[in-house]
Amino acid sequence: MTPFDALETRSAEARDAAIAEALPAAIARAMTAPAMAAHLDGVAPEAVTDRAALARLPVLRKSALVEAQAAQPPFGGLTATPLTEFEHVFQSPGPIYEPGRVGHDWWRLGRFLHASGVGQGDVVQNCFSYHLVPAGMMFENAARAVGATVLPAGTGQTELQVIAARDVGATAYAGTPDFLKVILEKADEMGVRLGITRAVVGGGALFPSLRAFYEERGITCRQCYATADLGNIAYESDALEGMIVDEGVIVEIVRPGTGDPVPEGEVGEVVVTSLNPDYPLIRFATGDMSAVLPGESPCGRTNMRIKGWMGRADQTTKIKGMFVRPEQVAALVAHHDEVHRARVIATRSGEKDVMTVRIETRAVNPALYEQTVLSTLKLKGQVELVPPGSLPNDGLVIEDLRRYD
Repeated sequence: MTPFDALETRSAEARDAAIAEALPAAIARAMTAPAMAAHLDGVAPEAVTDRAALARLPVLRKSALVEAQAAQPPFGGLTATPLTEFEHVFQSPGPIYEPGRVGHDWWRLGRFLHASGVGQGDVVQNCFSYHLVPAGMMFENAARAVGATVLPAGTGQTELQVIAARDVGATAYAGTPDFLKVILEKADEMGVRLGITRAVVGGGALFPSLRAFYEERGITCRQCYATADLGNIAYESDALEGMIVDEGVIVEIVRPGTGDPVPEGEVGEVVVTSLNPDYPLIRFATGDMSAVLPGESPCGRTNMRIKGWMGRADQTTKIKGMFVRPEQVAALVAHHDEVHRARVIATRSGEKDVMTVRIETRAVNPALYEQTVLSTLKLKGQVELVPPGSLPNDGLVIEDLRRYD
């Protein structure tokens, strides 16, 4: 393996030392933005030098970002760089506004392209959208970082995509996982042979069957986990053992509805702290679920690995006409020291909703928890006690088993 830079192969001690230096600076920089200063009110940046101290800071949720932007458009007072110093302003569905810059590997996706074997001499057919949303520019920026040439193809117009790929000699594809298959099938229909051998994908699920389809055609396909707000979070390497966390972010996996980190291997919500000085989001909750993989990647990169996307953390569910939220389930667990985990299950009996609360505990009397269930969830429910470790490790704290078809 040839690393993108020396950061990828650091020892754990060197990475921790770098975090101890970078984290206080990132928090201090973030607090120059008025909304982030209000969110982190009372925090002393110089005291936050490791993951344990970081975990004590409040989580910033996407809903709060949307509210801040509605009150103070476009960036909600969360950027540390003035609007007029950004080269781009993007609008994602919501609407949510994101800043962008053209500096070297600003979104840090160059690391992902390098790990995927894309570099100088490649022509990347960039099929991410360039219209309002940042995905097209994110991968354009990444291709420049590794010295590749870009065909800014955007989305749609499949026949023109085939002709352009043939005429310019595209060797790599960037886009959503499934659109390359559409292009390849159109090329087959047109009798055109394309020279694409690498694919870097995101923005959707890369199913094993689709990866196998590309492999059968001699195309190596790798995926990343990135967002418009944070840039690259994690990425695959040729080892294909989970996703390696990017060097420009700090990733935590927390119990849904809280900011509390879960043990290694347990599924929880992905919370990311970005060290980007222009847009330093601190403990930003992505709403996505994942889990930490033990050990290091066989490819030689030494940073933390996660399993990849494992569903959404926002499990808010309406039961008996009332919303039940993950943070309420977390409050139920916190109320009793002997409770390990809990899970709310919504079902139907006849034409009525039924709420069952399964609680991991060594206690044997369900009546001990009935009043806490009512006070935290605001609903009466059936309480079932189960032994510690018996609930599935899937990150769900609210499970809706009702069927409406």
